Amino acid sequence: MTDIVFERDQDTSADRRLREAAAQNAIRRLVRCAFAEKLLDAKALLWAESGDQAWLPLWATRRVLHFTSLRQAPADTLLNRGVIEVIEEGGVRRRLDDPASLLKEIAPALNVASAPDGFEVLLRDVEDSMKNDVLARGYREEWSVELRYAIAATGATGFIDHLEKSLPTHLAAMALDQWGSLEGHPFYPTWKAKPGLSAEEISALSPEFGARVPLRIAALRKDWAYVEAMPHVTDYSEWFASAFSDLWERWSDRLIDRGRTVGDWLPLPIHEWHLENFVRREFASQIASGILDVDGPDIVTIPAMSFRTMLPDTPEPQPFIKLPVAIWMTSEQRTLQAKSIHMGPRLSTLISDILASEDLLKASLEIFTEELGAILHDPETGDEHPGRFLSVVYREVNALARQDGLTPVTVAALLAESPVVQRPLVCELIARNSGVEKERASAFFRAYARTVIRPTLAMYLLYGIAFEAHQQNSTILFDRSGNPRKLLIRDFGDGRSFAPLFEERGYRLAPFSRKGILPTTFNDDISLVRSFVIDACFVCHLHEMALCLVEHCTIDDPWQILREETQAAFDVLRPRMLSDVFWKEERQAFLEKPWPTRSVLRMHLERYRDYRVEHQLDNPLAAAK
Repeated sequence: MTDIVFERDQDTSADRRLREAAAQNAIRRLVRCAFAEKLLDAKALLWAESGDQAWLPLWATRRVLHFTSLRQAPADTLLNRGVIEVIEEGGVRRRLDDPASLLKEIAPALNVASAPDGFEVLLRDVEDSMKNDVLARGYREEWSVELRYAIAATGATGFIDHLEKSLPTHLAAMALDQWGSLEGHPFYPTWKAKPGLSAEEISALSPEFGARVPLRIAALRKDWAYVEAMPHVTDYSEWFASAFSDLWERWSDRLIDRGRTVGDWLPLPIHEWHLENFVRREFASQIASGILDVDGPDIVTIPAMSFRTMLPDTPEPQPFIKLPVAIWMTSEQRTLQAKSIHMGPRLSTLISDILASEDLLKASLEIFTEELGAILHDPETGDEHPGRFLSVVYREVNALARQDGLTPVTVAALLAESPVVQRPLVCELIARNSGVEKERASAFFRAYARTVIRPTLAMYLLYGIAFEAHQQNSTILFDRSGNPRKLLIRDFGDGRSFAPLFEERGYRLAPFSRKGILPTTFNDDISLVRSFVIDACFVCHLHEMALCLVEHCTIDDPWQILREETQAAFDVLRPRMLSDVFWKEERQAFLEKPWPTRSVLRMHLERYRDYRVEHQLDNPLAAAK
């Protein structure tokens, strides 16, 4: 009996510790967002001489917030690492241990016209995020123990080395991708929100739990499908039969057994949860009328960091399958709109054509092409809107199935803590070179910045194509010495482009336009394309890597390195740009002017009245002169 009580006490202590860690994580995100988005005035902070404590007067309520450990970093980044207290009249202090308490205190001071239910929904989603954070971190601790035993058994020097030695490259890359999915967007206040899912469903479906998820291969009447494909794909069924030969045979046999003509149908993967919790109900009429047949074979897949992009769990690599899942995640329902079906293959074709003619760019950049997409399409009305819940995009996997000795690592995984030591995985790669760590880290970051910046700016400045090169969409190819060699980019369905630039160089792209859907191809104003590059690549990716290396490797000024590498990229590209005026304008936007980035907390509080709300960050490259 004593042992049982002891175990329960231990469990309670562990749960409390994980809950406290999740609460601090949520508070850190809220503090960072509120100050960066200017919802709270950072200039009103009163700093201690030591520079690590600060006080914020809340004039409306005659109170003061005391931050016991607050650090200022470039780009209006305020990192809370300690306790936050509220000091009331008379000097009474009260510790704020959870995000709800913090939001209650700062709500009257926030510079935002919140929707009537804005704070209520935000608190609900933050609480849901914390609940899921606790689940994920509890699992991560058990997973880490298992991995430490496995790493020791292989004699590997670290987690990445272990995966390189024990798995095919595509499966090693997916293991890292799932490992990197714990934190999510670096400063989203509702980073793990999945309201409506049970704890069991979250652990069974989410990549941070190492999940394996079945997909049902349904059948959609061919005349009820719109198909978009890259030029080399001449027929959906032939492509599917080649890419998934065993699955095609089982799917075809099931149709034949039910007396159907295979040529009248297309295979359509559907996520297991989506099928049972949404499709059977919302598409009951299509199922009953013989438009959609959901009685097909299953395939087991590995969910990637995005939750709904799946890789078949097979020794031989097969294409990724990206699907809609009618789950609210991070405050948005994860549909797959017609825009993604149409534009993914079109942009993949355009970029592939450019790379075929650009040897230097091809040497530094690879993409996951989106070869094929399909969506439910009413043959009489042409309506594809319901199809946002019944669609698919296939993404080639060859970029992961490598034979050249390079290891693909999703950027978010580089920033995730190693299962071996309490340091980010990027430190494992830095350690593969000899010398003083600080110097090794600086040299690594310079090579890393060059690897990311040069191809990203080349595609944008020469061809007007903006990569959403944030931590989830960016993969870096590393050699065995841990040196970054190439940038690998995915996800083009929402990619933005500026038509005058690529058209001037002889390329064409059919744009997508539908009422109610934000366009992604622009002709008059390049600023929306530029902000896409700055927000995803420089703010969410490079700035976060710089913060990481300052904290864990104490490098002096990574933003100076970013400035030098950005300047060098502009200098290299200058002779090929359309005009010196354009060169100077863009150089100033990246190096001198404030950086635009998405106002994620404001959008949440306003209940997404506008999906393109941005705020300006002080440009850390301007300060690094």
